Amino acid sequence: MEFSRTQPWQEKKPWRWQEGEYTVTRGGSWSGPGCHNGCGVLLYTDKEGRLVKVEGDLENPWNQGRLCARCLTLPDVTNHNDRLKYPMKRIGERGENRWERISWDEAYDTIVREFNKVKEDYGPESVVFAEGTGRDIGAYFTRLGYSFGTPNIVYYLSGIACYLPRVAEMAVTTGAFARTDCSQHLANRYDDPSWQVPECIVIWGGNPIVSNSSFFGHWIVDCMERGSKLIVVDPKLTWLAARAEIWLQIRPGTDAALALAMLNVIITEDLYDHDFVEKWTYGFDELATRAAEYPVDKVAAITWIPEEKIRAAARMFAASKPAAIDWGLAVDMTKESLPAAMAISSLWTITGNLDVPGGMVFAAPPFGGHSGQMSWGEDLVSPEVFEKRFGGKKYPILSWGVFPCAQPDAAIEAMETGIPYPVKAAWIQSSNVIACIAAEPKRAYAAFMKCDFIVVVDLFMTPTAVALADIVLPAQTYPERDGLALSWDNMSIINKVTTIEGDTKSDMEINMELGKRFNPEAWPWENVQEMFTDMMGASGATWEELRDRGGNMWPKHEYRRYEKGMLRPDGQPGFMTPTGRVELYSTLFESWGLDPLPYFEEPTEGPGSTPELMKEYPLVLTTGARSWASFHSEHRQISKLRAIKEGPQLEIHPDTAARYDIKDGDWVWIENSRGRCRQRARLTPTLDPRVVNADHGWWFPEKPGAWPSLFGSWDVNPNHMVPMLPGRSGFGANYKSLICKVYKVKEGEM
Repeated sequence: MEFSRTQPWQEKKPWRWQEGEYTVTRGGSWSGPGCHNGCGVLLYTDKEGRLVKVEGDLENPWNQGRLCARCLTLPDVTNHNDRLKYPMKRIGERGENRWERISWDEAYDTIVREFNKVKEDYGPESVVFAEGTGRDIGAYFTRLGYSFGTPNIVYYLSGIACYLPRVAEMAVTTGAFARTDCSQHLANRYDDPSWQVPECIVIWGGNPIVSNSSFFGHWIVDCMERGSKLIVVDPKLTWLAARAEIWLQIRPGTDAALALAMLNVIITEDLYDHDFVEKWTYGFDELATRAAEYPVDKVAAITWIPEEKIRAAARMFAASKPAAIDWGLAVDMTKESLPAAMAISSLWTITGNLDVPGGMVFAAPPFGGHSGQMSWGEDLVSPEVFEKRFGGKKYPILSWGVFPCAQPDAAIEAMETGIPYPVKAAWIQSSNVIACIAAEPKRAYAAFMKCDFIVVVDLFMTPTAVALADIVLPAQTYPERDGLALSWDNMSIINKVTTIEGDTKSDMEINMELGKRFNPEAWPWENVQEMFTDMMGASGATWEELRDRGGNMWPKHEYRRYEKGMLRPDGQPGFMTPTGRVELYSTLFESWGLDPLPYFEEPTEGPGSTPELMKEYPLVLTTGARSWASFHSEHRQISKLRAIKEGPQLEIHPDTAARYDIKDGDWVWIENSRGRCRQRARLTPTLDPRVVNADHGWWFPEKPGAWPSLFGSWDVNPNHMVPMLPGRSGFGANYKSLICKVYKVKEGEM
């Protein structure tokens, strides 16, 4: 077969070759266990097949040989002595960390027996399937849950406050997903004549240099080298903020107010794209009226950003042709995240930067393949059972079908109360729920403990596995397995290059093998490679053919698809929305009883909402900033990465630290009305003196795993201070917009 859509560099070397004493394999573009910088690495194995070295693939223009610390330590993760290597079942009580090795057949038989018992006694909806950031395993995970018959696929982050709020907002108002055009979807990348370098890129609420999800930080740097100027919206002076034309040091949680003020400037100063607005948008006059409620002086006081900087940023963005916004997690991690996302997306819409070269480009799973996020196998659940999904009736946006997942806060409430029905069993895969993502983690822990039976699938024994699991299944790192990654831009494969001692399986194998026992007709494939091929849509290739030709395929890309009828199934020009236009005023939001326009709501607690409470808790607390040394709660076993960051740190301005007699390296308590945790103080002038930033996802594999220690995770978890309180739509939560006080840990309190 001829592959006309592969890149020229893929012809230079096969997917595997010999180089001296090593076998070298292209690793695919989803590299590193939990590393989402997308390095597309080369993996070196010795004569025994052991993974020994990782290098950047210099011939791949997607990455140009760039590697991060997490990729470089991939052999340390894969070969680690503490890896889970066999299926295990609990002996003794939960939390004792006592386990017995069992076979895969015994594990599967036990899971099927216990899950089916729940199904017979309570219905399939009484089993929840909990996923974390599995990245390329989403399709198989959701299909497993749906093939069992449950509608409750749950991501136990309050308000589903990671990525999905932004995607859901765009699906409702635009009918498709858009992101910054750094030429990633083009076969010749920066040399493609149809592409333009973005004149301006706004980095809003994220730091893609350190962490990103299929959008790779070095693309921003590549564009900067080609002339792109930056505006950075971040409470911290990051590497990118230090190189920006304008740095907007925002108060955490006030992003919607800033975006509305910028809209106000652009509209009142007549800087918007009249032609695009008149032809392709709905509700511009209503948006203008709403934006007028956010004058710059008012928003400067809300956001702590000087008026002149807000105006300058709005004018620079509007004047740049093309311009784009690379937005990040901070947009999701405030309670009313959907209106914040709506305000930000309106900026690129009214300036005519939608689906144009160098602007915000529409993206979809290539060749019509399965994207793998919460939908594959949805048809396996009966409509009557699907109606029982947690939060489906309370939050209509979920029932509308943007993402057919259950709402996590509603799920926790049901687990606690048994209303509308009890949860009796849980499957937890690629998720360290109680040590990483759950708001009010003690509450989440107590809710899960009400389950009669819990399975955890992971690489290592985590706090969640020790605390909750009855059976633990050992998964594989990506060098140990084959895989298929369907990103928003291309189709790529993951190559198995090594095998460790033990009896581990890939997440895909586990899901398929167990799924066949639940519902054989839902899993008709003989092996995972056959399943991958079936998922590749209209690519015209098999998984093996794609691998042998370098492992990547790009579909043909076109801009301004809304003009050509390429975004609607009826072939008509326009957008896949009720009005056929980009809805600046959302008719769907209005039909669901939500505000159809963007708005700003103060965080639940903060200077603008609870000024009296600020007397006791005078600092604004943000959490969850990414680190070179970890991804969420992963990599805590790796000594090289622990050398970069030994433990959890609270970043605090030197002036603030001096006020509380705190020195660099001191252990401090971080506390609010809901709880507290302790971390080491790290003094840095990169934050506003009124803001502190706490690390998340920490635990210590070297500490005792048994209850009550759980590897020391309880003491250092800032989520004790995060309320389980989603936005009106069911999306968004205040993980990054809290208040606290900080004081030194006294002798004996450790």
